[in-house]
Amino acid sequence: MSGTQMEREEKVSLELSEEILQSMEVGMSFKDYNCTISSMDFHKSSSYLVTASDDDSIRLYDITSGTCLKTINSKKYGVDLVCFTSHPTTVIYSSKNGWDESLRLLSLHDNKYLRYFKGHHDSLCSRKDCFVSGSLDRTVLLWDQRAEKCQGLLHVQGRPAVSYDDQGLVFAIAFGGYIRMFDARMYEKGPFEIFSVGGDISDANVVKFSNDGRLILLTTADGHIHVLDSFRGTHLSTYNVTPVSCNSTLEASFSPDGMFAISGSGDGSIYAWSVRSGKEVTSWRSATSDTGPPVIKWAPGNLMFATGSSELSFWVPDLSKLGAYVGRK
Repeated sequence: MSGTQMEREEKVSLELSEEILQSMEVGMSFKDYNCTISSMDFHKSSSYLVTASDDDSIRLYDITSGTCLKTINSKKYGVDLVCFTSHPTTVIYSSKNGWDESLRLLSLHDNKYLRYFKGHHDSLCSRKDCFVSGSLDRTVLLWDQRAEKCQGLLHVQGRPAVSYDDQGLVFAIAFGGYIRMFDARMYEKGPFEIFSVGGDISDANVVKFSNDGRLILLTTADGHIHVLDSFRGTHLSTYNVTPVSCNSTLEASFSPDGMFAISGSGDGSIYAWSVRSGKEVTSWRSATSDTGPPVIKWAPGNLMFATGSSELSFWVPDLSKLGAYVGRK
């Protein structure tokens, strides 16, 4: 192989910028769902992505090779929310059949249930060996994956959205126009901080920390995405999109460096904003915009995000649209 050929095949390393973000488009799609994707999650340290969909299936993908590795059906219980544990082939998922309010720890490797957790199925976030769940019954439960019984119970005054920070030391509960911050080791003492999100009292949909834990975002049913400093509670910006219906979830995600936020919208569009300036960087009209707000997640450590609606799409930069870029070996 000649030196020129080797240079062409050398992996190009790009730092995310507004220009890179504006160039992004669908690089690959999986159109074999024939239903709606309800949830998805990237594993933090592997190349795996897992999805849950309304046909009661869980699918595992390798984003490096762009292949679906496995499909597991959960016809008896249904499947709504799904997230990885620290292990790349073990997930926690919630049922969606209306009668079974359980969470299940599932090995995708051999399709075996490792543990059942009774009580919740509405909101879910996992970190290390622990996870937290929220429910429409206005309770939040803290769990250890190694024990079937919950390790803690908190009563709240609204429908909660919950999330751990990346270290699993702090978790957030959002409802009623506020984000409450808890120390996971002393949660029974109550929140150590309470942040206002500017009078938006519509139902909380999703609350998330940035990778470095310095920022936190909250989406609400009225179509607002609030970004705050997670240490001081300073309100940095609010982005507005088309509100979602009462049975839909507005999801948003930080880029790996925390410099940008991307979000779905009630009309199916996708938006990206600069966290630093608060300005809209770009937007995309999804080919499946008639199915409502897409599930959206940024891949850890990658210049790629994924959307899920009636199909799964991987969005990547189109280098032909860029005026200049630097390849780093």
